[in-house]
Amino acid sequence: MTGSASELARRLGDHAEAVCRAYLSNGHRSGNHWIVGDVRNTRGRSMHVRLKANAKGPAGKWVDEATTEFGDLLDVIRESCGLIEFRDVADEARRFLAMPRPEPQSRPFGAQRQPAVARGSPESARRLFAMSQPIVGTLAERYLAGRGIVLSARERALRFHPGCYYRELVTGKTQTLPALIAAVTSLDGRITGLQRTWLAPDGNGKAQLDDPRRSLGHLLGNGIWLGLEPGAPVPVMAAGEGFETMASLRTVMPALPVAAATSANHLAGLIFPPGCRRLYIAADADAAGRHGIERLSQRAGEAGILALTLQPQLGDFNDDLRHLGPAHLAAWLADQLVPEDARLFLPAG
Repeated sequence: MTGSASELARRLGDHAEAVCRAYLSNGHRSGNHWIVGDVRNTRGRSMHVRLKANAKGPAGKWVDEATTEFGDLLDVIRESCGLIEFRDVADEARRFLAMPRPEPQSRPFGAQRQPAVARGSPESARRLFAMSQPIVGTLAERYLAGRGIVLSARERALRFHPGCYYRELVTGKTQTLPALIAAVTSLDGRITGLQRTWLAPDGNGKAQLDDPRRSLGHLLGNGIWLGLEPGAPVPVMAAGEGFETMASLRTVMPALPVAAATSANHLAGLIFPPGCRRLYIAADADAAGRHGIERLSQRAGEAGILALTLQPQLGDFNDDLRHLGPAHLAAWLADQLVPEDARLFLPAG
């Protein structure tokens, strides 16, 4: 640990209980320890943070008895906020301690900067995904349920982070909020990026932010896949821009693999899985993504794939699901699917 990191950790230790209350809010004090589920702020009792220095060691040191993980309060900030690079962790620690940022130091001539994970890179996305947890029983599951979306617990693309780092682009101010994390993957299942949807503290809707949804990583050609088995042939699939649109279709057709490309331009460049014969493209009523639909249809035709457009009744398929109900949405889709697909993917009756 560098001297600056050691100093930050020591100063955080001087305010250990305040740090725990801010970043491990799902825990509680018990004697000289803060008790919580883990360093990612999960409810539970296996992680103990020392609040005051004693013969066993300095304040701020912690250990998770369930996983044998251990560390200091900089690790708490990193993991609970979903930060990747130390400069971001240090900035957040200084913000909490109300310390100014250090002046940048020039490097000696010929000195090489240590390699770091680039912000917004696929590796950064993979690390943040690994820091997150399954959505079962979390605010992310509550958020999806509030939008009428019910997905299998086996969906590997979705995770939850209880305190994902958010920086306002104009002011630079930072805060931590719960977030739904959706992995963007290539067809072989490798994470190339992800999409973060910051949630209201109670999970009832998105957070009150100017842009509560942001993506990072390599998105073009890839997508948020639901129901994809890496490398397996996908004879029939559906694709569209938004995650919630595609998750709504997956809710009423749980056996149909779907991909959310995250934008119209990325939809136009989606890579087709092996063995694809039919592609259903989900449209929005406002036709804002018409270019992406037209370009994807053209590319599908050139690849020998039959492309068919699915139209919602309201603004998008999530509006249909929430306001009209899954049975009505299924009936509406039945007339737009090839009869063979309607029998295969829609519930009987």
